[in-house]
Amino acid sequence: MPSETLQYDVLAGMEEFVGKQLPLLKSVEDSWQPSDFLPETNSENWHDGIADLRKKAATLSDEVLVVLTGNIVTEEALPSYQTWLNRVQGLKDETGASLASWGRWTRGWTAEEKRHGDLLSKYLYLSGRVDMHTVEVTVQNLIRNGFDLKSDNDPYKSIVYASFQERATKISHANTGILAEKCGDSTLSKMCAAIAGDEARHEEAYKRFFTFVLSGDPDRAMIAFAYMMRKKIAMPARLMSDGTDRDLFSQFAVVAQRSGVYTIRDYADVIQHLVDYWHIGSFTGLSEEAERSQEYLCGLAQSYLAKAERVEELISNLPKEPFLWIFDRSV
Repeated sequence: MPSETLQYDVLAGMEEFVGKQLPLLKSVEDSWQPSDFLPETNSENWHDGIADLRKKAATLSDEVLVVLTGNIVTEEALPSYQTWLNRVQGLKDETGASLASWGRWTRGWTAEEKRHGDLLSKYLYLSGRVDMHTVEVTVQNLIRNGFDLKSDNDPYKSIVYASFQERATKISHANTGILAEKCGDSTLSKMCAAIAGDEARHEEAYKRFFTFVLSGDPDRAMIAFAYMMRKKIAMPARLMSDGTDRDLFSQFAVVAQRSGVYTIRDYADVIQHLVDYWHIGSFTGLSEEAERSQEYLCGLAQSYLAKAERVEELISNLPKEPFLWIFDRSV
């Protein structure tokens, strides 16, 4: 059977399977909302709630403020991510309100993700710790600049990307929350933990989707996984800009590495987790190209770990850079 025909059949056969994964999305009634974590501005003591939030936020280091802002900018570019999903043949919401499983998943996933940027942006605004105008400029620029995940609009590659990125985002939010707790801001820590919990459910769904793909089309799926890893996962906020001509994302990534929020070791751990979760090393009877991809994938995490110490030393010696987000202070 031609590879393209098999891929079509696998994707068509996923409808019922995707429907069974929809419980990984919470109902609106069972979901937290941003207002659950923020001061009630309609209460008589609203100013006390905001004062308490600002008191805790005052303990945050500039390092935490930068990684938090980078996370927020990434979350706020959500329109680009839904656009990406709805461009991929076999995964998209055909009408915009389709009752098919993929359409329901895409919209439900988007609805849950939107709360993340809403919550953290409102927190930052109330905290008074950052230049919100510059943050908002960065968000608008990122959405205008767009998002290319280098998957060639291939559905298998796109599911690999989503599996990787959801886990990476979970790690980033969880580690930001840990840093916030260490600084003394338990409120922000709880917010980050709630967001990381959402990302964990989304990660599980995409991993299950690719498990289905591997079982039905192992050759092409294996090659797709290796292709995305060779390309290296393009971070969704890669094209962020604060209006200057500097490489803002690279500067943010350095701070994330230094702070331990998201590091080269985390990148390697995500790869190894996916290789183990999908039992990549256990597949037999593959084509020659798929076998080469399999061999590459099984040794990839270790190759990243082997150079981790060198990367860490290199980054530790880089000079601090100013961020407009925190009124041009250097981190």
